[in-house]
Amino acid sequence: MRIDKFLKVSRIIKRRTLAKEVCDGDRVMINGRRAKAGTEVKPGDVVAIDFGRRQLTVQIIEVRENVRAAEAKELYEVKAETFKTESELPHLEDDPE
Repeated sequence: MRIDKFLKVSRIIKRRTLAKEVCDGDRVMINGRRAKAGTEVKPGDVVAIDFGRRQLTVQIIEVRENVRAAEAKELYEVKAETFKTESELPHLEDDPE
């Protein structure tokens, strides 16, 4: 199964188009390698996602095409979840205009 579809089916990310954007924005790693939206995943893979303030690392337990919302969390196990402090975030410069 493609990583973008897995993220949507597992409800880690709510919409597949958003999951595709996150993957193509180099914010997803599978087993330590950058992943694009079409990268295939299988049980046992470790997926790390950078949401900006939050970083989530999960291990895939099962891959299924469709699951009920109540069963979605059974597809993966959270290995780590960290939050960046304000000082760790890159600050955007104000527009001079």
